Amino acid sequence: MKINLSAGLLMYRFSNGLLEVLLAHPGGPLYVDKDDRYWGIPKGHVEAQESIIEGAYREFREETGIIPCINDMLYLGCTTGYYGRIIHIWAFEGNCDTTLPVESNMFTMEWPPKSGREGVFPEVDKISFFTIAESEKKIERNQQIFIARLCDTLAKVQSQPA
Repeated sequence: MKINLSAGLLMYRFSNGLLEVLLAHPGGPLYVDKDDRYWGIPKGHVEAQESIIEGAYREFREETGIIPCINDMLYLGCTTGYYGRIIHIWAFEGNCDTTLPVESNMFTMEWPPKSGREGVFPEVDKISFFTIAESEKKIERNQQIFIARLCDTLAKVQSQPA
């Protein structure tokens, strides 16, 4: 039995004292007018020849165009996503300019449907930082657990004596 694995990285930052997370919006014509509950953590399928963390790095790079400079990784665990896929997520503190165009991998699909024509579209069309309250409205429901785990982990780290 083949295990379907997905892995990704959740970038976070503190802005004006508020925790914010970087989420990605899916590209392509199916998501043009979709917003709430369609944003997600940059992640994707883990290839057979790579470790789960290697897949997480690669997917983050492919979907955002950002090469993460990571010192301290926080493993946020895993959960079962849609179609039984096991999703592993790590978090790291970072920052990026979300006003720049996203340099995402492209994919091909027939568009419009049943037209016989193929279009090429970005996997991700935009990225943005959201406060935790905002992210709860934007992120896909099955990924909300990682936001909660990040908040819990950071609260524990910050409450430890130096």
